[in-house]
Amino acid sequence: MEQKITEDMTIVEAIRINPEAVKVFLSHGMHCLGCKSAEGETIAEAAMVHGIDLEKMLEELNK
Repeated sequence: MEQKITEDMTIVEAIRINPEAVKVFLSHGMHCLGCKSAEGETIAEAAMVHGIDLEKMLEELNK
């Protein structure tokens, strides 16, 4: 069973689950995937900071 990416996961956790998630993050302007924020910031927090539609991004991450 495939694990679902959720808003309370960190960016790094999402990438570990699905390495293709990098493409989704980059397409939304999130280019700092290797920085410390990516390790401690949740996807929801990052979406808020970057002004990204969280639900849309989560849908793309889980395709």
